Amino acid sequence: SVVSAAARPPSAGMAEAEAAGDAGLGAGSSPAPAQEGAELAAVIGATVPTGFEQTAAEEVQEKLGSASRISRDRGKIYFEVPARSLLQVHRLRSVDNLFVVVQEFKDYQFKENKEDALKELEDLVKNLPWTDPLKVWELNNSLKKKKTKRKKHSVQGPASREKLNDGGEEREADQNNSNDQEDCAQNPAAVEPTGGQDTEKPQGVASRNGAEEKEVSEQSDVKDEVQASSGSETKAGDGQTGEGEAKVLRFRVTCNRAGEKHSFTSNEAARDFGGAVQEHFQWKADMTNFDVEVLLNIHNNEVVVGIALTEESLHRRNITHFGPTTLRSTLAYGMLRLCDPQPTDIIVDPMCGTGAIPIEGAAEWPGCYHIAGDNSPQAVKRAANNICSLLRKNESKDSSTALGVPLDIIQWDICNLPLRTGSVDIVVTDMPFGKRIGSKKKNWELYPACLMEMGRICTPGTGRAVLLTQDKKCFAKALSRVGHIWRRAQTVWVNVGGLHAAVYLLRRTWERAEERRSFW
Repeated sequence: SVVSAAARPPSAGMAEAEAAGDAGLGAGSSPAPAQEGAELAAVIGATVPTGFEQTAAEEVQEKLGSASRISRDRGKIYFEVPARSLLQVHRLRSVDNLFVVVQEFKDYQFKENKEDALKELEDLVKNLPWTDPLKVWELNNSLKKKKTKRKKHSVQGPASREKLNDGGEEREADQNNSNDQEDCAQNPAAVEPTGGQDTEKPQGVASRNGAEEKEVSEQSDVKDEVQASSGSETKAGDGQTGEGEAKVLRFRVTCNRAGEKHSFTSNEAARDFGGAVQEHFQWKADMTNFDVEVLLNIHNNEVVVGIALTEESLHRRNITHFGPTTLRSTLAYGMLRLCDPQPTDIIVDPMCGTGAIPIEGAAEWPGCYHIAGDNSPQAVKRAANNICSLLRKNESKDSSTALGVPLDIIQWDICNLPLRTGSVDIVVTDMPFGKRIGSKKKNWELYPACLMEMGRICTPGTGRAVLLTQDKKCFAKALSRVGHIWRRAQTVWVNVGGLHAAVYLLRRTWERAEERRSFW
């Protein structure tokens, strides 16, 4: 269960000096910024799509050079990085949410009595090593604010900058972008460049620092960013309210609990642990407009205390126009990585929906050529708008190198694709589950026809397909009917919106597929 709870009022008699001394903080103050030039390391926790923990660990090793530990609690990995690598951490494609670990207890023995168990959680707060994790949180906040400030100076006028503080800029910009994208969808030429468990966030929280914070993709030198982050203008709590007077931080505690042997609920744990945090730091509890989100993750006897580094999941990075079954970008990345794309590969998503898979592919594997299609004109329109958003984002990064993306979108029939036989290297798609779109009855006819057509367009011997579906029984039957052209190589079990689904990696045999009528 996942519960966020405001803290109970602090009990009288708690010595402020003792509480502040343990963490090196004055009562009611913001954490002190990290010293300039000091090497600060952090253990980062990341939530990832369940089933793709190993994929995320491989990406961390590849891009950050850090070994990861996969948690016993599915959908989480942990790795250690220097604080100067925070920007690269936010650029990871396989992670949903990030937090810095305060302390981890791999075998925490809870008391059987509820009152005793909750009292131990309260007492835990004053003994935790808060100082370095709060410095990492401070640096993370500073980097986000610096990016937002640069964004405002480059594209906003003075009047718009004032609106940012009230959260109005994000809504205004979204509305303008939406109008622009609708126009873009009417012009096909502009769209075809040729070149686990989730913590619920209160609505409106992300607008404090701007929606762009989740897209940490600055090209500036990372070391300079971290060293500059200790400047006075980027202190936690959005600076100081007066000379020598630090702003009191607002916080909330979010408890994620899984396991049958706990005598308390998530709500009770969040409430009592939050009360102890409030006593310890003299922060103000606020469920919606908080500065600091303290995480209490309990999985059986494993307890992890952390501080959130993301206000909104990083999987929302690409999509601006959502459909009824929009796939998470992080899951799309995991599916694409599973098929190991190589430069010059032609990758097709024949049922693209809003385009999450091909857009993620074009962003991460620009050396491949991506073709997206769907039989629904509304889905094609949404995908076209999302491609426009990607183009616009690339232009805002560096207009001198904005050459478009290797991605095209077309409306077609999945069972009769306008592609040459054996011309495609990879097929990656999210097949209809038969719930929100289509029906399980229709899937019994659709799945075999889809697999046959995919087998026709894929290169014999080297072609591969990565297919996501929740209708596993139907898929297994369909695959048995086309066993002469497809061989199942791997199955990854995933959780998609609470549904137990599977991602299948298929490899194309050398068997010649049935020819369809020529389109050329």
